Amino acid sequence: MTWEFLVTSFIVVVIPGTGATYTMAIGLGRGFLPSIVAAFGCTLSIVPHIVASIIGIAAILHTSALAFQIVKYLGVAYLLYMAYGMLREGGALDVSPRRHKASNAKLIRDGITINVLNPKLSVFFLSFLPQFVPVGVSSPTLHMSLLGGIFMAMTFAVFIIYGALASAARDYVVSRPKIMTWMRRTFASAFVLLGARLALTER
Repeated sequence: MTWEFLVTSFIVVVIPGTGATYTMAIGLGRGFLPSIVAAFGCTLSIVPHIVASIIGIAAILHTSALAFQIVKYLGVAYLLYMAYGMLREGGALDVSPRRHKASNAKLIRDGITINVLNPKLSVFFLSFLPQFVPVGVSSPTLHMSLLGGIFMAMTFAVFIIYGALASAARDYVVSRPKIMTWMRRTFASAFVLLGARLALTER
């Protein structure tokens, strides 16, 4: 493991994407502890991509236009569903005292789904992790798994910070209905834009 890997990983993780947006939305709408659960789900979603890169499934997505497009548009559809969930009554940003609280299992499921349906992540890990495997290492698979674990730990830590910052602003936002309405629209728009970006993604 080199400092280049740590710096590159940190830059990739800290740039807000679907996982960070989802974690912040949960932190703002539900509070700090639920945001940790959401961050955990988003972090778990990295596992399939790392496994795919190690065993070569990502190579199929890279070479097969049909497979890539199918997974990509499933991801786009789910991001649009998440955008709808931000706006509707009882959604992630509904802070009404009578709202139905999502279970931890649902928070984790949504966190996993929004990232696992992004084929670009598998292709990213396919090209990213091997660059940091030393030539002649006895077990490249084990080394890539270790690097993937470090990347996941960094992701979880950064997302917890995002969730904490969002939840810190929760009381201020919740007490102002107009701001809450604006925030719901902002997060919904963010998911629509992320979906559009994913739709325009090429292999």
